[in-house]
Formats: sequence, structure tokens, C-alpha cells
Amino acid sequence: MAETGAEIRAMVRERFASIATAPEHEKKFPVGPQSAKTLGYDPEEIDRLPLSVTESFAGVGNPLSLGEIHPGQTLVDLGSGAGLDSTLAARRVGGTGKVLGVDLVETMVEKARRNVEGLGIGNVEYLHGAIEDLPLEDAVADIAISNGVFNLCPEKPKALAETYRVLRPGGWLLMADILLEDHVTLEEVARLGTWSD
Repeated sequence: MAETGAEIRAMVRERFASIATAPEHEKKFPVGPQSAKTLGYDPEEIDRLPLSVTESFAGVGNPLSLGEIHPGQTLVDLGSGAGLDSTLAARRVGGTGKVLGVDLVETMVEKARRNVEGLGIGNVEYLHGAIEDLPLEDAVADIAISNGVFNLCPEKPKALAETYRVLRPGGWLLMADILLEDHVTLEEVARLGTWSD
């Protein structure tokens, strides 16, 4: 039986709260700095960050490599986690730009806030909320990034509509994610794992 949207959100909160507090216990998918490097992040840039920023990284790609980010821009990080992508984006938008991170998991939001505070980064703000109901005004961002988050949203069309609502005209979505191809059967899904494996 398929889970409801509320059940999926509860499971996401539980799983990613655990990744925020004890990433070393995650065994089903790669997390941490080595995973970021494998996905194409600059190893030197990752190594310069404190472990608290990189240890809970649970992305599936490198959305920052998919387009140019310029000084002075405003960027929204959808599903910002502990703040790896937000931290790197904050450096790219510079002091005249801004990064707004939004995450469903309050533990991740708290960790991300501590991380940027510890690094002395002042152009990032983290907000607790769901992508399907972003706690942001209309047309606030030039760019939105997402790293392995839309697959976890029970209401994908609403999440995408919300993303475009907060983008300014001409804004970009830079997204890395996973999906099932049409030929994958329900039996294979059952054998390989659930939505969060």
C-alpha cells in the first residue's frame, strides 16, 4: 500500500534528522564529503569546509555545476540540508548577493544555521518549510537549486509550481535528482527499496 503525503513527509523528517545528527549511521545511500567529491564537487573546496558542513551532505549530483551563478544574485536552495550547497553558493553570489535555504527537517535547518554562523557567512538565511509551500515571497530569486529533493516530495507538481513562483522572470532552476525510468517494474522497486533508499 502506498504511503500518504503526510506519511512520506514524516519518514523524510525522521531519516534526514538522523543524517543531520548521526550521518555515520546512514548505510543505504552515500553521504558526506567523499560522496560530494564523487559527484563532481571540487575536492579542494570540499576539504576546506569544516566536517560539520560536509558530513550530512546527502545530494545526488552537483547542481552548482549546471549553470553560472553571479555576484549579486539571490539564490534559493530547496532542501538545503546542513548547508553544503548554500555555503558554496554564498561564496559565488558574494556580499551583495543572498542565499535562502529552505528545508523540511528542522534539525537540518538548525545545523545549517550553526554552520554558516561558525564560518562567519552573513548572506545566508535558513528557513524551515516544505517545498510544496515555500515560506518565501513571490519573485525573490534569480536562481533556485535542488539536490536530490524533488523525488522526496509527495506533491511534485505543487513543488515545481512553488519553485517557479519564487523565481523572478527569467530565473533558472538548477536541479540534480533521481527518477524511475518507465521500464522499471513495481517488482523491481520492491526489490531495490523504497522512495528513500
